[in-house]
Amino acid sequence: MLVLVAPGQGAQTPGFLTPWLELPGAADRVAAWSDAIGLDLVHYGTQADADAIRDTAVAQPLLVAAGILSAAALGAMSEIAPGAVAGHSVGEITAAAFAGVLSDAAALQLVRTRGLAMADAAAITETGMSALLGGDPETSVAHLEKLGLTPANINGAGQIVAAGTLEQLAALSEDKPEGVRKVVPLKVAGAFHTRHMAPAVETLAKAAADLVPADPEVPYVSNKDGRSVTSGAEVLERLVGQVANPVRWDLCMETFKELGVTALIEVCPGGTLTGLAKRALPGVKTLALKTPDDLDAARALIAEHAEA
Repeated sequence: MLVLVAPGQGAQTPGFLTPWLELPGAADRVAAWSDAIGLDLVHYGTQADADAIRDTAVAQPLLVAAGILSAAALGAMSEIAPGAVAGHSVGEITAAAFAGVLSDAAALQLVRTRGLAMADAAAITETGMSALLGGDPETSVAHLEKLGLTPANINGAGQIVAAGTLEQLAALSEDKPEGVRKVVPLKVAGAFHTRHMAPAVETLAKAAADLVPADPEVPYVSNKDGRSVTSGAEVLERLVGQVANPVRWDLCMETFKELGVTALIEVCPGGTLTGLAKRALPGVKTLALKTPDDLDAARALIAEHAEA
């Protein structure tokens, strides 16, 4: 059984969209999305530097656009039927498009609102996120709480992401939990999935109220608790609340196991989630779509593992 997944913020790198825009019709499609949401995705995906695409209001629509574009090039959802779809953080909006809960246009409009709202919330206080590599999860979570930090992403495979003020994160770097090998600052501009994002929830809820979601066409695995959600309305409700609540990717991977996953493909800009899967899902074949050069290998993997 094949799972199709979409990465979250921090996966972007300068110029990562360039080779994808060389595919037939891709540049026109992304230009149309850019006009619709008032953001030059082509520029940011090809010419902008790391600081420019670190901006939450830019990074989030860029990632969703790249995920939808690369999945379309693969033939996902039109030529193949994954056994399940999921996304990490903002990647959940990409996954909602994969599952047919939202149209591509609606997904991009929603993520544009999300990015702007979260950027505004992040501007209130200087905050950020750092990944903890290694250590015992229970020990790490207790240590984070002692420092006033939130375990915003519990990713499995020995990785937890802490979020909070820059002062709290600096204290964490000086005082790591027992067993943690390294604390790595992430390329994000705020303490996402924490109380610091509460102002963004209200804004996103208003935008979501104008949408009419469809029920998922394939199992949609939610970050909230790893549960497979069958109602489009519930998917949308979870997308709103997710902004200020922790991501439980560890539970998503547990659900993949229960569903019988044998292969996992991560859409562009892939790498983060396949890395986690290699450690947490032994025996599962993984592939990250980084450039169109990966498409043939992905199609071969699909032929082995996806339902017709």
